Formats: sequence, C-alpha cells, structure tokens
Amino acid sequence: MKNLNMYLVFFLSLCFVASSAVFNTAMAANKAGQYSVSPVIGGITFDGEQHLDTRPFYGVRGGYNFTNAFGVEALFDYARTQSTRGDKDVDFFRYGAEMLYHFMPDATLVPYVAAGYAGINFHAPSGNVFNSVRGAFDYGAGLKYFINDNIALRGDVRHLIYHYGETLQAVEYSIGLYIPFGGVKPATKVLEKTVEPSPEAVQQQPEETPLEEIPATEPQPGRYKYCISLNINFDIDKANIRPEYGAEIARVGDFMKKYDTTTAVIEGDTDNVGTYEHNMELSKRRAESVVNYLVDHFGIERSRLSAKGYGSSRPIADNTTDEGRQKNRRINAIIDCAFDVKGITPPDMLCMFLKIEFDSGKAEILPKYYSEIDSVGEYMKKYPTTTALIQGYTDNVGGYEFNMKLSQRRAENVVNYLAEKFGIDRSRLTAKGYGSTHRVAYNNTPEGRMKNRRINAIIGCTVK
Repeated sequence: MKNLNMYLVFFLSLCFVASSAVFNTAMAANKAGQYSVSPVIGGITFDGEQHLDTRPFYGVRGGYNFTNAFGVEALFDYARTQSTRGDKDVDFFRYGAEMLYHFMPDATLVPYVAAGYAGINFHAPSGNVFNSVRGAFDYGAGLKYFINDNIALRGDVRHLIYHYGETLQAVEYSIGLYIPFGGVKPATKVLEKTVEPSPEAVQQQPEETPLEEIPATEPQPGRYKYCISLNINFDIDKANIRPEYGAEIARVGDFMKKYDTTTAVIEGDTDNVGTYEHNMELSKRRAESVVNYLVDHFGIERSRLSAKGYGSSRPIADNTTDEGRQKNRRINAIIDCAFDVKGITPPDMLCMFLKIEFDSGKAEILPKYYSEIDSVGEYMKKYPTTTALIQGYTDNVGGYEFNMKLSQRRAENVVNYLAEKFGIDRSRLTAKGYGSTHRVAYNNTPEGRMKNRRINAIIGCTVK
C-alpha cells in the first residue's frame, strides 16, 4: 500500500506540472544536439516462472539527440516487488542504455522505437540465485507529446529478456516527463496569424527591402495563370516572326479570342551569347513581335497584351551546349484567366491560387477549405499526365526556421489530402515550403501579410 501511495503522489505531481506547462504553449519538436532528462514511473510485470508480483517501478533517463530522429538514453530503474512464495521482499535494479529512433521528429506528437542492453539485479535478503548481475536485452516503443519547447509528456513500453539458468521475461510500462535542454536555441516563434501585431510592433521591425518584380505566373485569388511555351525560332539577331510559326502563335490567339476576358503577358528570353544589354533589348523586341502578331492576325485588343524581355537573366538550361542555348531562347505566354478551367485542355503549365486559411501556427487543413483543394484534385484526376508542385508561403511574423517548417508542413498536408482523397500517385505531387522568402506584398500591413500567406498549385503537363 505504501508503494501505491507513492505512485499516486508522483502521478498527481506529474499531471500538475504538465497542466501548468500548457499555459506556455509553443511549437515544439524533437531536436538535434539536445540533452534531456526524464523522470518516469510505471509498472513492471514478470513472467510466471519468476513468482514475483507486479509492482510499480521508478526510474530516470538521461539522453542526447545526435540528429532530430536518432538519439541515445542512459537509464536506471528500481522496483520493490515480493515473492509469491512466502511474501519476501525482492529489490529489482536495471541500469544500461538504449538507442532511440523517432518518427516525424518535427511534429508535436513524436512516436519512436527503442532497443538496448542493461544489467539487471534481483536482490533478496535470503541470498537466492537472483543475487547476481545479469545482462538483459530490451526493445519497445514510446510516444512523446511536446507541450512546448521545454517539456513533453512521454509514455513507454519495453519487453525485457534475460537469463538466470533459463530465459526469463518482464514487461515495463511507464509514463513520465521529457525535459530537453542545451543544443542550438531555436528562434523565437511568434504565432502566425489570428492576432495581428500592433502598429507599434510592426513599426519596430526592420525596414523591408523593396519588393522584387512579381512573376507574371503568380496566380491571384479567383484567377488562374494559363501558361504556354511557344516553340518559335528567330533568325540570328532578328525579331521578325517567320510565317511557319503562325500556327504556334495561334495557340495563344485562338484561346484569347474564345475567352475575351483574358489578358496575357508575352515573355522573351535569350541565351547568354552577346552582351547583357543587347540580349535584354533583343528579347523585348521578340516579345513585342508576338504581341503585334496577335493584334494584327487575331484582332486581340492591344490593351489585353503586354511584352516583357528578360534577356539571359533566367536560363532554364546550360548555356555551354547548343541544346541548352536553344532551350534558353524561348517565348512564353502567360494568360490570366478568371473562369473555371476544368474543361480546358491542359496547357504547358497552370498556376492556381488556393484560398486556404490555417489556424495560427498550425498546418491542419480545416474542412471548410476542402472544396478549394478539390479543384486541383479533380483537374489532375481528369488529366492523369499532369504533375503538381504545391507551394506554401507565410508572412514575416515569426522566425525564419519556424516559417520555413510551417509552410512546408502546410504544403505537405495539401499533398496528403490530394493523394488520400483522389488517389493521385505521390510521384505526381511535390510539396515545397518557402516561408517568408517570396513576398508578393509588404508585410507592414494586415492586408499585405494576408496576401503573403498563401498556397499555390503549379500544375504541369508531362506528356503531350
């Protein structure tokens, strides 16, 4: 009864510490380079051959994580049990080490497996055969639930195997605290959304650098970017369109005539042969030639078209080979659409903005946004040759590492939803988190931060 009372007191103390820590919640995970200490309490059950009662045990673990996933722990356990043959007290000791491998180490809930080797000793006043140290193998599994960066709850179960004249076994099951310390201190993590920073807090942030030019392929809410690569070759240092390429430009002209609310940006790129200034001017003239052709031959209003030259600043292939230079000499048409594109034959690339809001600091997708992701799943299911890159972005509230991980997990959850609901093969899906590194607006206003918190789906066709 005394042991059971001690067990109850320790368990209630554990619950009190854990509940107190809840008020200091933050994103947490299993981290490389950290040491840890873990007080644990539980029970140990011996097989029938040993004639020993099931009793509480008390223990402590000291650990170190070599990586986020892989770590080691030293351990010590003690239990006072009784022989079922005469009610004699028997002290049980175990001391050794285990290797641990953690699954999903960046999550709040971290499962793991463990295996190790220890010395065990059964000490009884009568001096029976148990009064000697023997080796014991153990294996099992556990679960850590991180309340914040400084504490986690843990639960474990272990199967022990040892030999005293014959092979004997026991099972340990325990709960405890996992208290990490040391290692690289993470950046301060400010929750991402819900409560917007006060104007004073925003003003105290470092002044933002000027926005870079937003790519024409960046989708906007309620719109799509329908992208077509035009296979046009120009004469050397010329911008005139040869007659045989009329059918290629018709891919853009016919589409824009059919959908008369669309606009388009015609982009020109070159290889690196020639000076930077010359290539910029040449690529702009070639893009303008395509614009003029669309106006003259298809009657597209010039106000719906714009031309942009990038010269050799955006290579997509190696300029040291003829094949690479040919790929870099290209014309792209990025058509802005404001209608449902599900029934349209896939272009070379389709960029979609997904209207998804996440809870502050969380990556779980709320059910009310499922229909938004369904538009991507239905499109990819209809056109099984397509692939998709799911891009996640955040504003600049929070540390760099935190935002990168958060945006990656949000993108991965969209990928998981598409794979599980629509049966899309994961080889067709890629998730990429960019954190706050690709702004489309300034972060010094709530409206700007909202624009920067976004999920884009970039859908490409791999087979014509």
